Amino acid sequence: MKIMVVGGGGREHAIIKKLKENQNVTEIYALPGNGGIAADATCVEIGAKEIDKIVAFAVENKIDYAVVAPDDPLVLGAVDALEAKGIPCFGPRANAAIIEGSKVFSKNLMKKYGIPTAAYEVFDDMKAALAYLDTAPIPTVIKADGLALGKGVIIAMTRDEAKDAVRSMMEDKVFGASGDHIVIEEFLTGPEVSVLSFTDGKTVIPMVSSMDHKRAGDNDTGLNTGGMGTVAPNPYYTKEIAERCMREIFRPTVDAMNAEGRTFRGCLYFGLMLTENGPKVIEYNCRFGDPETQVVLPLLKSDLLTVMQATTNGTLADCPVEFYDGNACCVIMASKGYPSKYEKGFEMTIPTSVASGVYVAGAAIKDGKLVTNGGRVLGATAIADTLGEAIEKAYGMVEQIHFENAYYRKDIGARAMRAGGK
Repeated sequence: MKIMVVGGGGREHAIIKKLKENQNVTEIYALPGNGGIAADATCVEIGAKEIDKIVAFAVENKIDYAVVAPDDPLVLGAVDALEAKGIPCFGPRANAAIIEGSKVFSKNLMKKYGIPTAAYEVFDDMKAALAYLDTAPIPTVIKADGLALGKGVIIAMTRDEAKDAVRSMMEDKVFGASGDHIVIEEFLTGPEVSVLSFTDGKTVIPMVSSMDHKRAGDNDTGLNTGGMGTVAPNPYYTKEIAERCMREIFRPTVDAMNAEGRTFRGCLYFGLMLTENGPKVIEYNCRFGDPETQVVLPLLKSDLLTVMQATTNGTLADCPVEFYDGNACCVIMASKGYPSKYEKGFEMTIPTSVASGVYVAGAAIKDGKLVTNGGRVLGATAIADTLGEAIEKAYGMVEQIHFENAYYRKDIGARAMRAGGK
């Protein structure tokens, strides 16, 4: 089988390495991939948003199955375009990907179908939004409606911060058209949990839960990032909470999308907050999370391609999806200065002894050498029976990987350990 994976980050590298385990896979193409992914797939210089070129490549190369991993091409209709040419895909069509593509849509969906989430108001007029903030509870959360590379959310601790956030989105257009409409919502508190799930629109199968570490610095200080590390499973996510989430959130969301004529097939990501009043949805994603994928997929015992095809074919109920009982820890190695200004082009050394657990996000090949080419450079993932062992092994891997200006947090998994992780 010839497989095509659209995307070029650490998440895609994790997906590709897992797909390679299937003996029927003869060739994997990554569009565009990166210098690190090139060790496991044939990289093709076609951007993830170049839908016409992606489709043309798939047709010309007789691709048997496509995995569209990032949010942008899903929202832009990559799956629709590929399926129109007879190429089966993993991922939702555009009318279902809107669950991430529009925060206004997802909030209204939850309100309509009684799915627990933060209280909110929607605005498309800046003056009205500013007037609302004169009396709104503080702190509050301001969200740009559309995709903004995961950065379109601002937590405002004061009224002035909230108003500045609204002006930056609606007047200064810092997130472009994504800020034409905004959501102002209640500030929730509690442990956060990420739960990725496979669904074919009928059956929904949650994967192992995980805990992300968004802030750039130790002890959750510094700027928000795309994620500096993850652990799985999340110790806050108990069996009882999982059952409640299935009953109150997961199943109702899939049913709601069906009722709206927007059947969701692929990976539906639930970003949850475990509040005093029970679990609530912070956000939906229409795809695998990054870097959550780098700890969840290594724990998948079942064959990934078989499960993906079951979501496409509507046969997930008949497909066994099993996970190992162990723990996983992923430590992100970034370029110093990320997520602001950073240098790139430094040679990377990844020993073969750890390479199987390394997922490269930002790298290129220059003069035959692997060099840094992004803010988040790679993730080092280790699996062990206990969380403590997985953390120790992951940091042991990090110590063997070298590139100039490397930066990483020293406390990935510490919060999970305090919460009862073992």
